[in-house]
Amino acid sequence: MGFTREQLESYRDDVIDDLIGPDCRLLIVGINPGLWTAATGAHFARPGNRFYPALHCAGIVPRIIDAADGFTDADRATLLDAGIGITNLVPRATARADDLTTAELRAGALVLIETIERVQPALVAFAGITAYRTAFQRPKATTGRQPDDIAGCPVWVMPNPSGLNAHDTVDSLAVAYREAATAAGLTVGATVAAAVPPPRPPIKKVRRR
Repeated sequence: MGFTREQLESYRDDVIDDLIGPDCRLLIVGINPGLWTAATGAHFARPGNRFYPALHCAGIVPRIIDAADGFTDADRATLLDAGIGITNLVPRATARADDLTTAELRAGALVLIETIERVQPALVAFAGITAYRTAFQRPKATTGRQPDDIAGCPVWVMPNPSGLNAHDTVDSLAVAYREAATAAGLTVGATVAAAVPPPRPPIKKVRRR
């Protein structure tokens, strides 16, 4: 499935449903839906997002989910059976996370607290440090386990899986995700090496005569 820019723009400000089952132990909080996510109704759906490859690489799910065309029933079951739930700080879709205002992020934090109180996961993990700092007014927060709980729930902050985040790879994301999943009490399998393209053969230099 592909979309033109005009088609994606038509989904701006749309809202998608949370993916949260009755046995949610690790509640993952995205910043807000991107336009591709709004178009497909699937979280972290934009091609190039490293979220699902990192989950698989971390041993949290048994296969890489391809959400670019939307979730299948099997995709949803894979995540829910693993104990994973997904929500967002801000529900409305934008082209970029920096389209959001500080007021939106802080209002979203209040709604998220209500969601955590209702779901009662073992751990809540934010996929993006900058949004967490703004939403909860923690300007010096770093990734990893946070000193303050939310509604009695331990808090973890993980790197943003977006392809725009050049500081992390699938492998480094997987390390962070596995730590959070283990802390949440999820059953995690063996880590899987991230798929990388095979090395190119060396270029033979031709000596000029």
